[in-house]
Amino acid sequence: MEFRLKKLRKQKKISQLKLAMDLDMNQNTISRYENMERQADYETLIKIADYFGVSVDYLLGRRDK
Repeated sequence: MEFRLKKLRKQKKISQLKLAMDLDMNQNTISRYENMERQADYETLIKIADYFGVSVDYLLGRRDK
């Protein structure tokens, strides 16, 4: 399963630090999500999806739109 966080972040030209600050998270956590070293919980997935204006299914690679 693909986690599209890194792709979305780069498209918006947002640093990991900026995203972490906007989501009230740690930059290291964002890095681990992007490198699939850690999985986001359900609430975090919703938070990230809302931030980028995408669905959780898109974020998880289950949908292309």
